[in-house]
Amino acid sequence: MGAVTRPAKQDRSRATRQRLLEAAVSCLAEYGWAGSTVSVVAERAGVSRGAAQHHFPTREDLFTAAVEYVAEERSRSLRGLVAQDREAVVEALVDLYTGPLFRAALHLWVAAGDEEQLRTRVTELEARVGRETHHIAVTLLAADESRPGVRETVQGLLDMARGLGLANLLTDDGPRRAKVVAQWSSILDQALGRPRGADRQEG
Repeated sequence: MGAVTRPAKQDRSRATRQRLLEAAVSCLAEYGWAGSTVSVVAERAGVSRGAAQHHFPTREDLFTAAVEYVAEERSRSLRGLVAQDREAVVEALVDLYTGPLFRAALHLWVAAGDEEQLRTRVTELEARVGRETHHIAVTLLAADESRPGVRETVQGLLDMARGLGLANLLTDDGPRRAKVVAQWSSILDQALGRPRGADRQEG
């Protein structure tokens, strides 16, 4: 009986932890750091404050874990992208930077400016996600980084996508964003050369 009960308790504990992390992310995206208290997160997750503190004794513990959760979810979204034409890849990368995960991450960046315990963790995880994002972008764009300027061009794309994500915090700028995506796709074709296999696809 005990052997059966223990996994069930572990499953419930994992489910509660997952709800708290998801609630922390959504609260950050909606209320920012100042409005995302443990009580607010616990209420959104549908658990008591005591239950929240059982999993995360302090606010910093909760949001440090939320940083890790956001980083992993962003990485998972990136790994889910598939090779397509370059404009579709650019659009997919821009979408990642204009979605709720990036919005939550941005609030964490702002909070980390004042919270020493968050700053180190945010810096480490953003560096990791940044490296992974760059690697995946290079693969999806079929970019040859041995060519001069190609690495900088890919990084410029990611910086541009991040900038569009920042602009999207204030207003939905979809029509202008679509034009920027189209233009960047054209720039990439000129800077990176034709994707491998393009001639076979057209034939």
